[in-house]
Amino acid sequence: MNWQKRLWRPEPSFRLLGKLLQINWLYVLLICALAGVGYLALYSAGGGTAKPFARPQIVRFGFGLVMMIVVALTSPRVLRLLSIPIYLGAVTLLTLVLRMGHVGKGAERWINLAGLQFQPSEFAKIALVLALASWFHRIDHKRMGNPLRLIPPALLTLLPVGLVLKEPNLGTAVIIGLIGATMFFAAGMRLWQIALLVAPVPFLGKFIYAHLHDYQKARIDTFLHPEHDPLGAGYNIIQSKIALGSGGMWGEGYLRGTQGQLNFLPEKQTDFIFTMIGEEWGYAGAVSVIGLLALLVVGGMLMSMRSRNQFGRLLALGISVDFFLYCAVNLSMVMGVIPVGGVPLPLISYGGSAMLTMMFGFGLLLSSWVHRNDRDLPAARDDH
Repeated sequence: MNWQKRLWRPEPSFRLLGKLLQINWLYVLLICALAGVGYLALYSAGGGTAKPFARPQIVRFGFGLVMMIVVALTSPRVLRLLSIPIYLGAVTLLTLVLRMGHVGKGAERWINLAGLQFQPSEFAKIALVLALASWFHRIDHKRMGNPLRLIPPALLTLLPVGLVLKEPNLGTAVIIGLIGATMFFAAGMRLWQIALLVAPVPFLGKFIYAHLHDYQKARIDTFLHPEHDPLGAGYNIIQSKIALGSGGMWGEGYLRGTQGQLNFLPEKQTDFIFTMIGEEWGYAGAVSVIGLLALLVVGGMLMSMRSRNQFGRLLALGISVDFFLYCAVNLSMVMGVIPVGGVPLPLISYGGSAMLTMMFGFGLLLSSWVHRNDRDLPAARDDH
């Protein structure tokens, strides 16, 4: 009867093939398309050559793509076991930044790992999503009404927020806090509990502003009145608006953007990469890129809703919210809707830390989809 058992128990190679077929390859194709847009934009930002920005970025993407597939095939049980070690590792890296971080533009945000600069605050967002998804998977929805149950996840959220604020990196700290708040709500936090948390925020505005660093206050003042210092603090946002406006409907043409190619536009390969796209590809190209970003957000949300276990549902939701906030903050920043905060556009802006951590996050999201039917995923309280 051994041969009959073999028929019902596929070999590991067949199980691996089955998981590979379960991956949402349409979503992977959208990710590759967005990375392709990034390559074209960075090629233009480099003056029509791949060497400074585009080539290193596509190499990182290739490595990240392999990592994403490996993570997507990883069992949720393994991810849950690794969630706390990954979180503790992220917090340790954030602590190391404060002690031995590389200073850039007034802040300590990078550390050197094996000769490569790494920004732990980017990884901390993904680590927090993983830790909170694991924690809330333990708690039944009916038990969320007990405020004591919310203290541990609140501490899990506030610790990286506080460490990132110390760098200082206000934009990323706000994003981390919003990711945590969204996962609290999705896990079943009561409306009255949310009201208690949100109520003091308006009254803390003046206190927070008083404790901001001078360059952070300058960003807010510049946002409100950029014309007061057009050649200094207001230069970035003014040039960004000029570039976006000059693109018109169809753009000035690829590699022909005046503001970008003549280097009037600062940080054109990182924070203001979308401005280059708007100038060269016009309104039509900019809207197309926004549509591609929106498809990734909506696709992630839909995969979250299809998961039959709490861990996968919250994991996919957290990654989707992280990606959405990344995009929303960067696009709002370059359009002058909010103060400039140094947040890149995911998979398009130049940068290794943001690229690799986002690809790791997409791997977690795809893992929740591959294992979406795992209803029997045990809660942590039942694991022992």
